[in-house]
Amino acid sequence: MSQPVRTEPAVVRPSAATATAPRPAATLAVTSAATAVALMTYTAPMVTLGDTAASLHTALSSQAWLLNGAPLGLAALLLVAGSLADDYGRRRAFVLGTFALGLTTALGALAPNTLLFTLARIAQGAASAAILAASLGLLVHAFPTPAGRVRATGVWGAFVSGGIALGPVVSGGVADLADWRSAYGVLAAAAVLVALLAPRALTESRSPRAGRPDLPGALALGLALVALLAALTLGRDGWLRAPVGVLLLAAAVLLTAFVAVEHRSATPMLDLSLLRRPLFLASTAGALFTGLSVIALFSYVPTLVQRTMGVTPMGTAGLFVIWSGTSFAVALQARRLAGRVSPRHQLAVGFALHALAVATMLGAAGSGEWTRLLPGLAISGVGSGLLNAALPLLAVESVPAGRAAMGSGANNTARYIGSAAGVALMIALATSTGTSRHALDTGTNTALIVSGALALAAAALLLTLRERRPAR
Repeated sequence: MSQPVRTEPAVVRPSAATATAPRPAATLAVTSAATAVALMTYTAPMVTLGDTAASLHTALSSQAWLLNGAPLGLAALLLVAGSLADDYGRRRAFVLGTFALGLTTALGALAPNTLLFTLARIAQGAASAAILAASLGLLVHAFPTPAGRVRATGVWGAFVSGGIALGPVVSGGVADLADWRSAYGVLAAAAVLVALLAPRALTESRSPRAGRPDLPGALALGLALVALLAALTLGRDGWLRAPVGVLLLAAAVLLTAFVAVEHRSATPMLDLSLLRRPLFLASTAGALFTGLSVIALFSYVPTLVQRTMGVTPMGTAGLFVIWSGTSFAVALQARRLAGRVSPRHQLAVGFALHALAVATMLGAAGSGEWTRLLPGLAISGVGSGLLNAALPLLAVESVPAGRAAMGSGANNTARYIGSAAGVALMIALATSTGTSRHALDTGTNTALIVSGALALAAAALLLTLRERRPAR
């Protein structure tokens, strides 16, 4: 049986590491910087995918793995990372994760083939999981008041957008000056620098539970995601083939096993009783569809721009900034909506704007004109900014204060499950009719329509998931 939701505040043990009070400004600065570096690492391959694939001799059907390694590691370990951070110390998890991100990013730069690069990317995702899961827990501890928390999560969400914006610019710029491997070296150095600054800036906090980490749950969820991604990647060559069906069945069985494990675990990494909370469902659904519809599409758009419009990696990065830069600016200002627009309605508006944006982008790949993308990039950037500002706030508001890292872990897990599955799906749809310009135009239009339909479905779902008022 799942454990009842705990409502006590986060526990801070008096020790040498925790004797001082939290430093809100320093906590916000360091967690935001590390989050930005993690997202820069996540988006780095977007504009260098062609060069990376050529260097590693990666087949077209396997290129989804070059993009999907990091989201796979994130999705598989975010929940367990959140639980470990709550139990054993959020500062400890954050610092270890930031150091690990620097190491694994350096290993990615040295990878000689597709397999080792993908494994390094998965490890980068696992390290980023510790950073993202611990960050919101640290912020909740440092900003205990609702007003302070709104401001802090708004800034943190803006740095999510900022990291997404800077990743392609840095990787594209360094790749133009040197090569794609050098870009990973720069990001590795940035992660290590933040890790060195973190111990002095952060104070420890935890919300311990009795019991062991939920490793069986993490294993079941991780294997389910591997099976799902493999099925979506192989589906490009035919969805009705036996291997695809077997992998999809395996994913369903493993997800069922994950639910069973969580029901029986004394210390589940996901407290299933939270699923009875409409706001938690809204937070999780919003994150899932953000990955599945928005992040997945824009993870592959840079590659399509280079293939169909002849734009250089650095030019593609500059074009990409119209979307991600707008997202950063909007997310930074969206905190002004607090008290006037609920996070749930903010998410619904964000998804509706993304659906409108992809409608304006239909036919752009076949036109060969990058200017056709500009209105859609700007409109979707506004929508993405609203999503990135609302999701972290809803993640911590929808769970008890002592389970902030679990709420963050669940929210980000859903986001990167959607991203990993969505990237494989978008690549499969975009290349399903071939790789000529005409074929890519047809496939890209299909991917755009699917992305828009998913966004509209998300908006409709979020409008129905409102908190129930107690009966009089």
